Amino acid sequence: MVVMNKIMLIPILISFGIVGTLSFILISENSLESNISNSNYKNNFTFHDIEKIKKSLTTQNIFVSSSVVITDQTIDQYCTYFDSTNNMRTVDYCTTTALLNSDGKTIGNLNMGGTSDEPIMALAIIDASPSLNSKKDEINIVFQTMIQTLICDCWEMHRPGGFESIQSWLDAAEEKYNMSLQTTLKSEITGLENKSLILEITSTGESYLWTLIVLN
Repeated sequence: MVVMNKIMLIPILISFGIVGTLSFILISENSLESNISNSNYKNNFTFHDIEKIKKSLTTQNIFVSSSVVITDQTIDQYCTYFDSTNNMRTVDYCTTTALLNSDGKTIGNLNMGGTSDEPIMALAIIDASPSLNSKKDEINIVFQTMIQTLICDCWEMHRPGGFESIQSWLDAAEEKYNMSLQTTLKSEITGLENKSLILEITSTGESYLWTLIVLN
C-alpha cells in the first residue's frame, strides 16, 4: 500500500513553447521566453484517467500514490502553463501523485492541473541520478503510458516527427542532450490527436529532471 508521506514534490524547472511540429531547442535554465496556445480540443483527458495510468503502471512495477490536491501558494510550481498571449498562467486546481519503483522509492511525480472539473495539462517528472539514463526504463514506461492513455495508442501509425516509436523520440532527445553543453533541452511534438507534447531534460547539478507535458 502506498502511503501519503512518500509523496515527494519536484518543482517544474522548465520553459514551455510551441515551436512547430517537431524541434529540439537547447535553452538555459533561466529561459522563460515561450508561448502555449490553449485550444478547446475534443476528446480531452480527465482527472479520472489517472486511475487508468495507475492500473497500467502497476503491471510494470511502477506504483502511483493516491492523488493529493495542492492548495497553497506553491501551486504554480507544479501546474503551470502559458496562454496564447505568452502569459504564464496558474491553474485553479492542481493534483499530484508520487511515482514509486518496486522498492517503494519515489522516482518522481505525476501532476494534473486545470479546474476542478477538467484538467488543462498533465505533467510527469522523473528525477534521474547520478547519470542522464539512470532511470531510462522507468522514463520510457511512464512517458509511454502517459501518452497512450491521455492521447492515443497510435504513435506508430502517425509517426510524429518521423519517429517510429515514443522510445525513439526519447532516445533522440537523450542523444541531443549528451552532445550539447547546455543545461536544458526541449522537444515538442504537436498535432498528435490535436494535443501538444513537450519533453524537457534539465540538469540540476546533482541529477537530471526528465519532464513530459501533455496539453489538452
